Amino acid sequence: MDNNLFFNDLQQPEVREQVNKLLKRKEPKPLWREYVEVILISFVAAILLRLFVVSAYRVDSGSMEDALFEGDYIFVNKLAYSYNEPAMGDIVIFKFPLNPTRDYIKRIVGLPGQTVEVIDKVVYVDNRLAEIFPNVKYDDPKILAAQLSMRDNFGPVQVPENEYFVMGDNRDDSQDSRFWGFLPNENIKGKAVFVYWSWQPDESAPEPSFPYVQTPFEYGYYFLTNFPSSTRWERLFTVL
Repeated sequence: MDNNLFFNDLQQPEVREQVNKLLKRKEPKPLWREYVEVILISFVAAILLRLFVVSAYRVDSGSMEDALFEGDYIFVNKLAYSYNEPAMGDIVIFKFPLNPTRDYIKRIVGLPGQTVEVIDKVVYVDNRLAEIFPNVKYDDPKILAAQLSMRDNFGPVQVPENEYFVMGDNRDDSQDSRFWGFLPNENIKGKAVFVYWSWQPDESAPEPSFPYVQTPFEYGYYFLTNFPSSTRWERLFTVL
């Protein structure tokens, strides 16, 4: 190719403009803009995860001891039952059937179609000894007659279709299917996965009080001074 023709072409204004566009470097984004974009993307991702994938819950009762303790903070997989049915032994978060504004956490001990019976604190499923989970406990040595309470002697009952029989691991101190009935499948919000943090309850912790001005500072000071001793380090990342 004739070099003179090539350089002559470069002299054309439209050719020079195209070459300049190709050679022009893209200017870097300002640092503040990169930070803003990262924060916005992280914020949106966190919201989507919170809405559709996982949720964080705080355990506020002792009904699931010794699997879960009051003050445990747990992650719940909200997609666990999108393609699979709840299984025997799963620990589930659900809307309380008698008050859907409240969330409960219990363990599944009876599946749809199965027959559940409690005889002198012993649970039977389909006339066989039910699976004994490692954290189940009984603190009260007394056995209550069925005429007095459904706690220790209950049933037999057959679990309806699309419903479950749930119980707390702290069998002597749990309000569960023995007292309020079966758990509908549509009330289940997800499966408890693991404990990501645990805080020992403390009666001396600051309580909100009017005019609520000092409360944030009191909480902050209390948290910083009690964090090492009140955190149950052995509970962190306990798989459920």
